Amino acid sequence: MARPDLLLRKPIADLVPEHEGDTGLKRSLGAGDLVLLAIGAVIGAGIFSTLGTAAVGETGVRLGAGPALPLSFLLLGGVCALAALCYAELAAMIPTAGSAYTYTYATLGELVAWIIGWDLILEFAVGNVAVAIAWGGYFNSMLSGFGLALPGWLSHGYYDVHAALNDTSGANYAAMKAIWDGAPRIGSLPVLLNVPAFAIVMMVTWLLMRGVKESARVNAIMVVIKLAVLALFIGVGIFHIDPVNYTPYFPNGWTGVHQGAAIAFFAYIGFDAISTAAEETRDPQRNLPRGILGGLAVCTVIYVVVAIVATGIVPYTQLKGADPLARAFEMAGLTNLSWIIAAGAVVSMAAVLLVFQYGQTRIFYVMSRDGLFPKWGAKVDAKTRTPRITTLLVGFIVAFFALFVDDDATYDLTNIGTLFAFALVCIGVLVLRIKEPNRHRPFKVPAVWFVTLGGAAACIYIMAGLPAHAWERFGIWLLVGIAVYYAYGFRHSVLRRGTGPRKEEVD
Repeated sequence: MARPDLLLRKPIADLVPEHEGDTGLKRSLGAGDLVLLAIGAVIGAGIFSTLGTAAVGETGVRLGAGPALPLSFLLLGGVCALAALCYAELAAMIPTAGSAYTYTYATLGELVAWIIGWDLILEFAVGNVAVAIAWGGYFNSMLSGFGLALPGWLSHGYYDVHAALNDTSGANYAAMKAIWDGAPRIGSLPVLLNVPAFAIVMMVTWLLMRGVKESARVNAIMVVIKLAVLALFIGVGIFHIDPVNYTPYFPNGWTGVHQGAAIAFFAYIGFDAISTAAEETRDPQRNLPRGILGGLAVCTVIYVVVAIVATGIVPYTQLKGADPLARAFEMAGLTNLSWIIAAGAVVSMAAVLLVFQYGQTRIFYVMSRDGLFPKWGAKVDAKTRTPRITTLLVGFIVAFFALFVDDDATYDLTNIGTLFAFALVCIGVLVLRIKEPNRHRPFKVPAVWFVTLGGAAACIYIMAGLPAHAWERFGIWLLVGIAVYYAYGFRHSVLRRGTGPRKEEVD
């Protein structure tokens, strides 16, 4: 019989494995691996794709930051730093897979934990769809550098083309109209599929099924490549900056900086995915805080510098597009280098896909272990020690949606979901400080009242800059999640049934 208390908390002692053998996952990652995973997750579609939209804004929806875009990134860096401190304290104290879901389970209770887990599924899965679509755009740009091109109906999803046709004054209208008219048809319906986006998701899925250490090695290689490309962009672009492009610096005032930050927040999504690697990290109490905070600091510096250079090379109004960095080089006459930027973005966003999908599968794995999802989600492969079924299922779902949808709405939905999770993690740290003040904390948030309450308030402030449709869709997603919880999770919860922790099955 399930216990009725909706705020039933899971004891931290039940969350932390006492021995290495208590977890079905393999501890093989060090602090360096975590920092590289953070860079792999954070530096990707946000800087390579949403930078232009954050600078220009969206007509009739919200304003952009203009040349003040670096301030938007600094604002976001500050907000994320507050959340990262809270993540670091909880990750060191509760070094298990599950990230914000697990932390909330221990601090705010099962119902809130379910909402966060459901929310994180939205963050990683929908975010990966957006990244896969952006990856496809840069892949096409890279091919064009070699004089190659895929047919438009094989490189653009149905809803991507349909959305562009709704804006007759848009820069892409003519090209999308030609794709729509020239696509093969099934009856009257045009066949429009983003095959590159589908293919990259399935490749990442295959890699993740091979094992976490193998995935980390590939990620490290991709991080080196992406940092080299960004160094090229900065090193070459800095000599082509025209100070005239920085005026007016605040074309839309602070409102533009605020709303630009809400758009660009996607660029910071991913550092929290590091906490999902807790059960595969050596000495997690020491290495998790280093990986979370170190990765965020490196990424913030890179973002600010790239934004300064990008808005200085060309007028910010010309940065709008799927590939703003490559476009900046093209507009500056550096066409011989723009394809290199596109190639770097292809590698960069593949790394983001890798870490996002890694985080998604670990969230699903832990929720299944707690009984809130079916038990097959907690099965791990005997050889690779990875949740094979979960990884394959998530990969197919993400790849399927990447075939058809457009990425604009997915960015907003991912942003609002992530900010909501960050806010609850901040509150969770404060709650646990009050309820269990004497618990050992390998890492402690300084000025805890300011950091926790300030972090939660800052997240809500950034959320306020998102459009109404993002709030509406997020609300619908949460309502669906609550319905699923009462239909399945409430009745099967391991904690409520008092059956003890569900052990991982190895097959």
